[in-house]
Amino acid sequence: MPYLPLTVVTLTVRAETDEDRAAIYAVNEAAFGRPDEARLVDALRRAARPYVSFVAADGGRVVGHILFSPVTIESGGAATAAMALAPMAVLPELQNKGVGSRLVGRGLDECRRLGHALVFVVGHPAYYPRFGFEPARPKGFTCEFPVPDEAFMVAELSPGAAAGRGGLVRYRPEFHGV
Repeated sequence: MPYLPLTVVTLTVRAETDEDRAAIYAVNEAAFGRPDEARLVDALRRAARPYVSFVAADGGRVVGHILFSPVTIESGGAATAAMALAPMAVLPELQNKGVGSRLVGRGLDECRRLGHALVFVVGHPAYYPRFGFEPARPKGFTCEFPVPDEAFMVAELSPGAAAGRGGLVRYRPEFHGV
């Protein structure tokens, strides 16, 4: 019998529930090949407010997960709130099949609905621009972590949201353990 690639049959993107937690852990661990990001999700879920968390389910099976949590933009002694996308995970056998794209789109829509103006990501510079992410440094933002400029990006959830808001983007303490 010839090999048939795995495909997504009926993908549903929905808010995570308590019953999803073990599956979310497993998806993050499988996607990253280590437990660090799965532990980060658990820590953020306990400590971060607000946070946005969605799962992608295929026929009831959790196959992807995305989390958005608060960051602070520090500038001139003042602090402004924003959100960060991290982590996003899809089971390895279902990567490059649109699962991640659905998660990112749904998560950004929810952040916008909740009134957030900016979302930051440290990610692949060829992937995230399709969702409106642009390099953050030219807009006046720097990341507290040593990451390449092209990997540190920001999405404005409303036109001009980044104007005059530049500064140092600080992630939650839970990110320092990863």
